[in-house]
Amino acid sequence: MPNRLAHETSPYLLQHADNPVDWWPWSGEAFEEARKRGVPVLLSVGYSSCHWCHVLARESFEDEQTAAYMNEHFVNVKVDREERPDVDAVYMEAVQAATGQGGWPMTVFLTADGEPFYFGTYFPPEPRHGMASFRQILEGVADAWAERRDEVGEVAGKIVRDLAGRSLAYGGEGVPGEEELAQALLGLTREYDERSGGFGGAPKFPPSMAVEFLLRHYARTGSDGALQMAAETCAAMARGGIYDQLGGGFARYSVDREWVVPHFEKMLYDNALLCRVYAHLWRATGSELARRVALETADFMVRELRTAEGGFASALDADSDDGAGRHVEGAFYVWTPQQLREVLGERDGQRAVELFGVTEEGTFEEGASVLQLPDGEVDPSVKERLLAARALRARPGRDDKVVAAWNGLAIAALAEVGAYFERPDLVERATEAADLLVRLHMDDGARLARTSKDGRSGAHAGVLEDYADVAEGFLALAGVTGEGVWLEFAGFLLDIVVDQFVAEGGALYDTAHDAEPLIRRPQDPTDNATPSGWTAAAGALLSYAAHTGSEAHRTAAEGALGVVKALGPRAPRFIGWGLAVAEALLDGPREVAVVGPQGDAATRELHRTALLAQAPGAVVAVGEPEGEEFPLLRDRDLVDGSPAAYVCRNFACRMPTTDPAELAGQLGGR
Repeated sequence: MPNRLAHETSPYLLQHADNPVDWWPWSGEAFEEARKRGVPVLLSVGYSSCHWCHVLARESFEDEQTAAYMNEHFVNVKVDREERPDVDAVYMEAVQAATGQGGWPMTVFLTADGEPFYFGTYFPPEPRHGMASFRQILEGVADAWAERRDEVGEVAGKIVRDLAGRSLAYGGEGVPGEEELAQALLGLTREYDERSGGFGGAPKFPPSMAVEFLLRHYARTGSDGALQMAAETCAAMARGGIYDQLGGGFARYSVDREWVVPHFEKMLYDNALLCRVYAHLWRATGSELARRVALETADFMVRELRTAEGGFASALDADSDDGAGRHVEGAFYVWTPQQLREVLGERDGQRAVELFGVTEEGTFEEGASVLQLPDGEVDPSVKERLLAARALRARPGRDDKVVAAWNGLAIAALAEVGAYFERPDLVERATEAADLLVRLHMDDGARLARTSKDGRSGAHAGVLEDYADVAEGFLALAGVTGEGVWLEFAGFLLDIVVDQFVAEGGALYDTAHDAEPLIRRPQDPTDNATPSGWTAAAGALLSYAAHTGSEAHRTAAEGALGVVKALGPRAPRFIGWGLAVAEALLDGPREVAVVGPQGDAATRELHRTALLAQAPGAVVAVGEPEGEEFPLLRDRDLVDGSPAAYVCRNFACRMPTTDPAELAGQLGGR
């Protein structure tokens, strides 16, 4: 009989709907049940493309005896961390504080008041490598609960008190300036891997937000070192195994420092952020490699992740069937020399072996290799034939959940890539995703639902990153399309940010003032896999203020950037988006109004010139003279009957120009 997860919208929860474990979704009813029965809550947190989550499920949650023990001694609650990032953040903070490490699957034992008292991640079915088995953990916790309840309560209370004492005071301490950004650049330079690109050692994650900072810093200051680190890192990733050399798109991270072997899951947020970064690198350098990767990554997102409703799915699994009935990580992507020769013939096959760095020993497991492209480019016919052969393999599973924040990132990337490379189809896909968010995720008061699936909105409220990233996507779409309605929608969302998420002194919370209370209100300014809600909000607020002249939104952005002043010099790798926003603040940001008849070639050229300018965080409005679409168009007219561009910065405006070259000069000056 299916458990209570059968009607959820999360693919991860649905994967567990037929477990013999009597799972509950996160709900007040679950904790009430624990209180009524006098048992603890077993909270299990994961996500659909998490390899070890699947392993734990197969070994323990699908085992009848283990499930029976769990059902007898616990109320079992299953949470999709991507659907409830607030729940995940609060208990992950507790796990990391107690054990010094974290990860998924996350297993936390709670009192009926939600207070944690014992934690872990993956537990094996039998004791090994010094780890207790899952069954031993269950029995130990159940015994402690039965025999030493007071002690358990004391531990839980102490953990909650310790967490409450970790509140952040950042914000409102003044904005980051030249000195802090120079120190951040120095910090990144010290951690830069000169041999392989990127920062730090293995495992190595794509540093998209730090690269965005480096590109903006180069644009504002002319620092060749910043550009070099950005360009070398992007080239190393694009030629490594972390990038899918056949189908485009990036895997989650590299298990080694050389970008050779990835953890094969592909996430929407990584690809959206990297797609935009490569487009910005092309804008700065004209790199043909950057252009190709930006377009291939955009095409990957549309081809592989777009849902029937026009949004974008969250992820592709790392695992798939290897053809022998085993569910194996990377099976869809890896090749042996023999497989390449079988598809391409002896001569082309041998060339492919050399081109892609495929070896007889293999760079991955069981003699298979991840395709790399150390030098040169791939012949289109070779790529075509290999893709056709790969299409016959069992495909990795897809998490069809549409997450508002990540779709916002995708909208921004597709809108800009479509504009830069004259691909109106990509702008259309961005617009369709934006339409879906407005139609399905946004209620009449502009409050956001975090997720949807199959055209059905999820029950969980949006968190700060949803409001911030969706606003960021809408602002990018407004600049590209000239449709002011997207600026208006961004304003609705950012008004809610100011009203519901800003704390005293300019700091930001991850959940709204009226959100479901947890044992602690999550508040994390650091950028990890995605921009934090905090820094993303700072960026969107700043852009909106530049568009509208709103002092309230500018003040909120500056208050939020206090954390970048504090953390930027000390931990630049973990606040890259915040540093990128600080670059925009230092540059103005510049405001560009392009005035001219719609469809006019001269208007189009001025608009394109404005979009291709590197000025950090510049905002662009385009429309008819005296147009009502954007505040920046007010009181702006043609010049001698010709389309014109007006550039303003720090409350001072340049003379309008009708010459694209002069406009480029106004936007390129430091």
